[in-house]
Amino acid sequence: MAASRFHIACALLLFGAVLLGQDGKAGMEAVACPQYCLEVEYTTCPSSGSEKLPARCNCCMAPKGCTLHLSDGTKQTCR
Repeated sequence: MAASRFHIACALLLFGAVLLGQDGKAGMEAVACPQYCLEVEYTTCPSSGSEKLPARCNCCMAPKGCTLHLSDGTKQTCR
């Protein structure tokens, strides 16, 4: 009985090691988020049309494809 438990435990550990050893490209990318805030007046996103959304600190805090409208009149598109 103990031997079969040991074999099951080894099989589970092997299966877990195989899963963890894959490329890591399945949504496990780490993204560094800068710890600074731009002077953003408002944000616009394609999904909301021309509606002015609340300001976001930087593109790390805003959804992809949105545009940050800065207080100096420039724009930054988040990718």
